Amino acid sequence: MKRVATVFAGALALVTANAAAQDSTAPTSAPTASATLPAPKTPPKLIIAIAVDQFSADLFAEYRSHFAGGFKRLLKGAVFPSGYQSHAATETCPGHATILTGVRAGRAGIIANNWVDLKTGRADKSVYCAEDESVPGSTSAAYTVSDKHLLVPTLGERMKAANPATRVVSVAGKDRAAVMMGGHQVDELWWWDGKKFASYANRPTPAVVQQTNDAINARIAEAQPPLDLSPFCETRNRAVGIGGGKSVGTGRFDRKAGDTRAFRASPESDEALFAMAAGLIRDMKLGGGAATDLIAIGASATDYVGHSYGTEGSEMCLQLTRLDETMGTFFAVLDSMAIDYEVVLTADHGGHDLPERNAENAVPGAARIDPALNPKAIGDAVAAKLKLTGQLLYGDPVGDVWIDPKLPKATFDAVQAEALKLYRAHPQVAAAFSRAEIITAAPATGPAETWSLVQRAKASFHPARSGDIVVALKPRITPIANPLGGYVATHGSLWDYDRRVPILFWRKGMTSFEQPLAVETVDIAPTLAATIGLKLGTPEVDGRCLDLDAGVGDSCR
Repeated sequence: MKRVATVFAGALALVTANAAAQDSTAPTSAPTASATLPAPKTPPKLIIAIAVDQFSADLFAEYRSHFAGGFKRLLKGAVFPSGYQSHAATETCPGHATILTGVRAGRAGIIANNWVDLKTGRADKSVYCAEDESVPGSTSAAYTVSDKHLLVPTLGERMKAANPATRVVSVAGKDRAAVMMGGHQVDELWWWDGKKFASYANRPTPAVVQQTNDAINARIAEAQPPLDLSPFCETRNRAVGIGGGKSVGTGRFDRKAGDTRAFRASPESDEALFAMAAGLIRDMKLGGGAATDLIAIGASATDYVGHSYGTEGSEMCLQLTRLDETMGTFFAVLDSMAIDYEVVLTADHGGHDLPERNAENAVPGAARIDPALNPKAIGDAVAAKLKLTGQLLYGDPVGDVWIDPKLPKATFDAVQAEALKLYRAHPQVAAAFSRAEIITAAPATGPAETWSLVQRAKASFHPARSGDIVVALKPRITPIANPLGGYVATHGSLWDYDRRVPILFWRKGMTSFEQPLAVETVDIAPTLAATIGLKLGTPEVDGRCLDLDAGVGDSCR
């Protein structure tokens, strides 16, 4: 790679230099292989929870044999290649909400990234999952970040309740990722706001956050050359046309000076995030106290790359290669601090490639959504049929759809019945469920891949927030009608390519093993809780503890 002096390398140099000045006893190199291992059953001093946004189980399987850095280390721990974000709304906010709460998205109150509240007094009826819509003058696009919509505690909160000496930190490339993993009680919470790493109002900025922001600003101010392609990434270097004379698949992350948007959708944004996380661990001495500390890291660049370029081009190959290197460096820095840390890595959801490349690869059913499935268009058709006026339906083309609550009940019921009829008749729709059908559906049991479609929808459902209709598109139908308007690919379906994600646990000295059967991301919190002696099970959470002792013991006792 030509870019040697990256943001990450520069920030890590500052972190290491600052730490050495503050602590002359700090080790200057990673512990050797003969270093003392943690005593069996001894709680780790630091839990590191990493969520790689849009890192599907399919991508994990595709790249795992090529990983040589941080992922390779995690592959030497407990590997669960078939973890499930079991709900239907496979988006960033719901997915992150499951990881450290142990609770499925609907129960957590996080039904989607955005939902519609037609009864709110605000002119903007769309509500963002990580905002406080009661702030005067706010909109779902210009909002005040808040944790108010998360209805359940996170593992960090439970750890603090058990031992107030616990420190909890959450950092991410998106505000909703940081908030949903951090929860309501955090010592530090920082997210990339498009220009800098920011936090709640009136919180002092730690030195390492300011240093990271300064390094990023200097980097963005300079034009950047393209990254070199490895022989492996070269095999994915093929242009795919998306119309209008534009294509994706051959990008190498060169960018013009001042392009903050391109920085966000590049490997460097994750590099900066991990550098800042390493600095916060060092400066706060996380893992150095009497209590176990926790840091959540939401690495968002993979998602932005997937949306902007798809999952199978040179762009994703470069992104995952660099992320692997970045995490390898991050772990080496932690090793140099001699911290006993435990890592879990997973994803908030999966994703699938753009339909143009899927079609070239003869993937059955790959297509873009018919604009006629927009709720307003469906609502207009219903209005014409029932001889009504005004907008009847609200929402997005896939997922929750809301009906005007001011309608008389008989009219409301007629609108719902006609809308369901139209949705179900459309050739791109797999299923459409009414609110009543979801509420009365049997709760899901058994492995997540066996759940019915309505049970997957039920796992995302919250009675006070969810829609009156839930629409599921057929497999490989991308809910972006025009790829020239911004993103070319996405996620959000109830199919397994969006639901299935890897779950990897690692701690020095643990026995390496792989368990191929389905587990869920809600199993992560009770599993981590067990490693620190914190009892966490039903009815507090939906997940179960996973045995990390590979059959030689019971880590869940």
